Amino acid sequence: MDFLYIKALHIIFVITWFAGLFYIGRLFIYHVEAEKKDQPAKNILQTQYKLMTKRLWYIITWPSLFLASFFAFWLLYKNPIYLEMPWMHVKLAFVLALYFYHAFCHKIYKELQRNEINYSPTKLRIFNEAPTVILFAVVFLVVLKNTISWVWGVTGIILFGVLLMLGIRFYKKLRKRKSWDTSEKIK
Repeated sequence: MDFLYIKALHIIFVITWFAGLFYIGRLFIYHVEAEKKDQPAKNILQTQYKLMTKRLWYIITWPSLFLASFFAFWLLYKNPIYLEMPWMHVKLAFVLALYFYHAFCHKIYKELQRNEINYSPTKLRIFNEAPTVILFAVVFLVVLKNTISWVWGVTGIILFGVLLMLGIRFYKKLRKRKSWDTSEKIK
């Protein structure tokens, strides 16, 4: 198969993997927030979120991880010179971090399927930003390669993370001031 076809398939499955990771985090937050609802809403919502997360996790996210990885290994097999490039080492470190993030999501998924809630919505919102930071880092590494200073790159990622955390804190304060939940207004 031509190198560009393999590369295109790798990119497609990276996109679907990230889509799954972004959405699963939101579903975790909604599932935990449903814990504060009265019955029968709590049970209805949590049952629906369990079904949605199961489908997303096993039909989209896990297969995308395997296919993105398969095509990545194939690309490296066809072009082992990439493994000699410093930017690729940094990229692979970020990918390893993403594998750990995925594994931790699986742990949270299993806990929520058993009705174990061990994290607050705020902690999950912060946790949900990790793949965003990794995505930014990997895209900039792949596009810019050696043309960007490592110091500026790391500084940029740290600043981006700080801005995300400030945004989450601002959103939390905003939610406390004004209820975004329309079901509360119905009562």
